[in-house]
Amino acid sequence: MSKKARKLFDALDLDHDGTLTRVEVITALRSKGPTLAAQGDLPFWGLGDADAASALFDAANQDGDDVLTFEEFTKEIDRRFGW
Repeated sequence: MSKKARKLFDALDLDHDGTLTRVEVITALRSKGPTLAAQGDLPFWGLGDADAASALFDAANQDGDDVLTFEEFTKEIDRRFGW
């Protein structure tokens, strides 16, 4: 698990409950994404619209429970971003 994945997960976890919802991922990427990318915590090409954020959520949500654990998130982010 990468440190970048942890930092990104924590930034997207808006209610700090240790899981991510689809709304959190979409909302946080829209509001915090450019800053995270400028800081090197998210590739610029990883920024996208709500559909792209929703697709990322769906790809990570392998168990279909509509919340992402850190482990689910990390697996997809590390694969997608090559961390």
